[in-house]
Formats: sequence, C-alpha cells, structure tokens
Amino acid sequence: MTRQPFFRKPRLAPLLLALGISMSLSVRAQSLVDLYTAARSYDATFQSAKMQFDATMAKAEQAQAALLPTAGFNTTVSRTSQEVFPTPERAYGTQSATLSASQPLYRPASWAGYRQGKKQVDLAQAQILVAEQDLIVRVSQAYFDVLASADSLTFVKTQKTAVAEQLASAKRNFEVGTSTITDSREAQAKFDLVVAQELAAENDLRVKSIALNQLVGQQNAAPKPLLAPVVLTAISPADVEQWVIQSQDNHPGINQLAVAREVAALETTKAQAGHLPTLDLNGSYSAVNNNGSSTGIGDGRVNVATLGLSVNVPLFAGFSIQNRIKETLALEAKAQADLEATQRTVAQATRTAYFGVQSGQAQVKALEAAESSSQSALDANKLGYQVGVRINIDVLNSQSQLYDTKAKLAKARYDVLVGGLKLRQAAGTLKAEDLQPINAQLAK
Repeated sequence: MTRQPFFRKPRLAPLLLALGISMSLSVRAQSLVDLYTAARSYDATFQSAKMQFDATMAKAEQAQAALLPTAGFNTTVSRTSQEVFPTPERAYGTQSATLSASQPLYRPASWAGYRQGKKQVDLAQAQILVAEQDLIVRVSQAYFDVLASADSLTFVKTQKTAVAEQLASAKRNFEVGTSTITDSREAQAKFDLVVAQELAAENDLRVKSIALNQLVGQQNAAPKPLLAPVVLTAISPADVEQWVIQSQDNHPGINQLAVAREVAALETTKAQAGHLPTLDLNGSYSAVNNNGSSTGIGDGRVNVATLGLSVNVPLFAGFSIQNRIKETLALEAKAQADLEATQRTVAQATRTAYFGVQSGQAQVKALEAAESSSQSALDANKLGYQVGVRINIDVLNSQSQLYDTKAKLAKARYDVLVGGLKLRQAAGTLKAEDLQPINAQLAK
C-alpha cells in the first residue's frame, strides 16, 4: 500500500505567484517622464532652486522702490501737569499730526539700481533653467543606472544557469569516464565565480534602486525597460561646430555671466553717480492743537503746509567716490574675464559631449557585432565539446564572453541615451520635451 502525503503543495501555485508578481510589477512600472515629473515636486535641490527663483524675482521688484514716492504719517499726544506754589495745580496738553511725502525727481544712482533689478529677472530665469536641466540629467542617469544594473543581474543569472548545466555535464562525463576531473573542477570554479558575481549584481541593483527612489520620492520606483530591438537615433545636427554655436547662444551659465557683466557695468554707473546732484520734491501738512500752555489757559490750533524742492550737491567725500569707481571698473573687467572663461569651458564641454555620444554610438555597433560573434563562438564550442574537439573550459570561457558582451552592450545603449541629454545640457538647449523621444522607446 502506497502512503499518500498528508499535504501536497499545488504545482500551479508557484506559477500563479510568479505571474501575479510580474503583473504587479508591470502595472507599477513608470516611464522616464513619469519619474521626472515626480522628481520635480520632490527633489530638494530643485525645490531650493525654485525658492531662489522666487526670491530673486521679488528682489528685482525691490529696486523700483527707490524711484517711487514715499509717504508717512506721524502723530503725537502729550499731557503736562504744572504746579507752582502758591498757585493751584494746572494741566494742559498738545495734540499734533503730520502727513509728509517725498518724490525723487533726479537720482541717477537709483535709476541704475532699477536697471540692475530688471537684470535680476534674466538672472533668475537662467538659474532655474540650470536647475531644471540638472534634474533632467540626474533623473535620466538614475533611471538607466537601474536598468543597466537589472540587465547585468539578468545576464549573470542566465550565465549561472548555463554554467550549472555545464558543471552537471562535466560531472556526468567524469562519472562515465569520458572526461577528466579537471573539467569538473574548472566548471565548479566558474560556477563559484558566477555566484559571487550574482551577489555583487544584486547589491548593485539594490543600491541603484535606492538612489532612484530617493531622487523621485517613491518607495518602489520601477523603470520601464527599452523596447527591443533598440534603435538609437543619430546626432542632429551632425556638425560639432553647430552644437558649439548653440551653446554660446543658449547656455544658461553663459547667460548668467553675461547678465553679471551688465550688472557690473551698471554698478560703475551707480558709482559715477556719486558725483552728481540729486533732486527731490518734498511736501508736508501739520496740524497742532494746544489745550493751554505754561503761560496761559487759552486753546489754540496751528495748521502748517509745506511744499519744496530739496537739492543735494556732493562736493567732497574724501576720495571715496573715485576709489569706488576704480573698484567697480576692476570688477567689471573681472566679469568680462569670467564670461570669456565660461564661454571657452562650455565650448570644450560641448565638443567633449558630442564626441562622447558619437563614440558611444560606434561602440554600440561594435558590441552588437561582438555579441553576434560571441554567440556563434559559443555555439561552435558547444558543438566541438560534444564531438570531443573542445574541452569544457572553452565552453565556459565562451559563455563568459557572451554574457559580458551582452551586459556591456546594454550599458553602452543607455550611455548613448543619457549622453544625448548631456550633449543638449552642454549646449544649453535641454528641455523636458527632450525626454519624449526616449519615452517612446520604452516598453508599453
């Protein structure tokens, strides 16, 4: 009599569980645009840049205050008690109110400051553009870092399965006497190495996922993989000098320093205005009500209206204005030098990014050819091993070469996609809309 087990796990359960996990991951998977949108509202660095943008815009409006009229109201109420012997005690009071206003008519320094404030708007726009481009690149880099790490883990697991099969084959051949113990030991060593690589790949994927989660503010961000076959678009325009010209016209770093140079020139104008007179229109109206005084007991009221022009002519300020002009002229020259240095740096970075993408595309093509060759070599070695003209280590080495090539090819494709974004960032033309072509290449 055959004894039946008390409890038998259904064979269908693991399959259903795996299918459920796969479906849940596909539902939760997010595109590059989705994660970038999430990062815009969560990333602390970008939020800090936005607050700085708001502060700079508010500061720009403050410069107008020096050209607008000012007004003030002042009121005073007093009560005095006086006792002079032998006369009885006597109390009297005073109430006064004054309304004053002033309108600047001619203040060259204030006008220069107002123009500086207008330049702050351009500066704020350039700063927020830098932050936005930086966020696009950081999210894209983290996104494809996770995909590259996941691909590496997949290839290592696949290689582990293949090495395990080769190890089992080597052991069987040794048992029947058709191969030596060397084949088994070589296969065992390769298997142990792949196990170590698998552990490292799992940890790398965990670290990359944590970095992406922290960037986008989600617990389990799951990037969508690229559609197969992967098609990489060519660089447009194909002339590196065209990219350099775009960078000189559009790069926000250059625009910031161009604004800084103009602000420095206006600072010189402000310093030179220290020699010029200023003219203001002033007016006031006062009302004073007296309830007696120290010498009398009668009430009285006095109303005074004043309107006049105030002229201030600087004569001598201890050479401070002359030295201030020298200082601002030196700072203006420094701003020009900084601008020229940044223009050269941006041009160099643009060329570097362009040739980096160009080289990456060439590497992708070379690795695609290497992948095909490695697959053919593996098939030939397996066949040679079966007929006895190849040994086990030849098959193992071919397997390692194939999966290493696959991992490098996947990483090279991701580097080209991110490199295209970095090229646009170097040229100053990167926008959120540039993520859409990449998003279209992701799995649905």
